[in-house]
Amino acid sequence: MWSSEHLDLDAYLTHLGHEGDRAPTLDTLRAVQRAHVLTLGWDTLDSFLYQDVRLDVPSIQDKLVRRGRGGYCYEHTLLFAAALEKLGFRFTAVSGRVQLGADSTTPRPPTHAMLIVDVEGTRRLVDVGFGASPLEPIDLTDGARSEAGPWPYLLRRQIITHGSPGWAVHQLGDGPEGPEGWTVRQVFTETPQYPIDYAVGNHFVATHPRSPFVTRPYVQRLSTDRHDTLDALVWTTERPGGEAPVTETVPPPKVPQLLADVFGIRTDPQEAELLVARLTELDRQS
Repeated sequence: MWSSEHLDLDAYLTHLGHEGDRAPTLDTLRAVQRAHVLTLGWDTLDSFLYQDVRLDVPSIQDKLVRRGRGGYCYEHTLLFAAALEKLGFRFTAVSGRVQLGADSTTPRPPTHAMLIVDVEGTRRLVDVGFGASPLEPIDLTDGARSEAGPWPYLLRRQIITHGSPGWAVHQLGDGPEGPEGWTVRQVFTETPQYPIDYAVGNHFVATHPRSPFVTRPYVQRLSTDRHDTLDALVWTTERPGGEAPVTETVPPPKVPQLLADVFGIRTDPQEAELLVARLTELDRQS
């Protein structure tokens, strides 16, 4: 179903630096998820520059693995799903609604792709496509936490959008939705999703004029001690431990080099030229 026959698994795992066991175990899942999140880039450049994001596995692998570009949740999740399918894992795809900064009474569309993996008698949430993603699977039980990365996450079973029961992923923040200073990052139900469902959501995210990924570029890189983002021309570095974020406005001509040096995102000369031109236009309109 997830087109794993088109995936070069050896090339994918080699790029991730995974030399361990390939058996469909929890240890394998943890290792591959961590390597995927920390290695592969995250960006929305294709939707910003071209309003065209391809979701076939060969295109995603060429873009994220071979060409050194990044992608967003649909690309990351479909690539990871193909890898899990080829490794022999059983899983269900789901869609979530990102809630950060949104009123839950006026929900955003369910355009965040995730997986629920059945492994060793447990069901675990795997989210490799958020950019600042958890570095490990999260047990699908109320109150489960992830402490593997620089920032913790909390999973709660609760009433979500419009009174429906479901799950909420919490991150540390100042919102009122969660306990102990937690705030809701995204909510989801366990309704199974299929590649065609992701194709529909991807079309909205990549092409709709109200999609934030169409109106400006957004780039992320997570490491074990920092999280960098580029939102249009604003570069922000956050570190765990309560340090204040460091923010800088970057001139459009310097963005391609910043992408390479800080985010590990490679753009070819033609794409870099187009990006600078579009960012210059965006800057003039602001």
